[in-house]
Amino acid sequence: MKSLIVGSMDGNAGKTSLIIGLAKATGKSFGYMKPLGDRLVYRKKRVWDYDAALLTNIFGMQQSPEDITVGFAHLKLRFKYDEEGAKNRVLAMAKDVSAGKDMLFVEGGKDIEYGISFYLNVLSLAGYLGGKLVILVGGDENYIVDNVIFIKKYLSFTGMDFRGVIINKVRNVEDFKNVYIPMMQKADINILGIIPYQEELTFFSMEYLSQYLLARVVAGEDWLNRRISNIFVGAASVDSAYADVRFHKENKLVVTSGDRSDMLLASFEDKCTAAVILTNNILPPQNILAKADEKKIPVLLVPMGVYETAKQIEALTPLITSKNTAEIDLMEKLVRENVKMDDLLKD
Repeated sequence: MKSLIVGSMDGNAGKTSLIIGLAKATGKSFGYMKPLGDRLVYRKKRVWDYDAALLTNIFGMQQSPEDITVGFAHLKLRFKYDEEGAKNRVLAMAKDVSAGKDMLFVEGGKDIEYGISFYLNVLSLAGYLGGKLVILVGGDENYIVDNVIFIKKYLSFTGMDFRGVIINKVRNVEDFKNVYIPMMQKADINILGIIPYQEELTFFSMEYLSQYLLARVVAGEDWLNRRISNIFVGAASVDSAYADVRFHKENKLVVTSGDRSDMLLASFEDKCTAAVILTNNILPPQNILAKADEKKIPVLLVPMGVYETAKQIEALTPLITSKNTAEIDLMEKLVRENVKMDDLLKD
């Protein structure tokens, strides 16, 4: 059985999306595990990793998210496992999730050193499993070059099958190839692919936002797949909102208090409004929520205030959800067109 371990130099590099694209592109049966969780989700008195839950939902895996993650808390894991214990736990999990499968995808933690104090960093995982290792890098062009050279000079892949580097979210691929690839070739590292930046992958869905904010859906539940590209804080008067160009931007999320019926009605009537968040746990009258259903606008309810909610939204990292079939198909297309699959997976 082939196993592929995917790590990254930094968090939010796109490891999960890459694995989704690779899994779809290969068309093979596969198992998946993420030994060290770093995106904690709490639902119905259960704790799991968001990425683990996403893969199990997309591909209908028989394992639950808890079954494919060792744990989250550094302090707990540091005292629970020595190196041999960590290795045995990973090998047992790999055996279980890969039974009867053609491949095993293993996702490392948020960056390359994450979990090293208790032997669950991505290089340790690659050593335990003896699979093929690929490292994902991204960021601005100079940072990418620094990362690639750092990988060559300071990381030891002794005894590992290190396949190379995939570069993600590159805004101008042709310029990047002409200017920076010659520099990286001197480092003698195999560049397995250059994936172009896709703006649509930077938008988030209301389904994801509802999970991120632990929000209650109070209207428009059937339209939670709406994508958000702009945020408007509705704290001023409606006249001020109408005069603000941000209120008229496409795919707008309005964040306002539930007692602002005037702002809510104005938002529902504006064709650019994609969704609304009600703050302070204040529900508007039922006729207001009925208007949201009529306009097919999802409405979420959260306990925080307007500005705290907006601040949390601005800080989030957009992630794929299981219902975003267009993004899942896009990741498959990007992998097929830009990653050297034969070099990555060959024996």
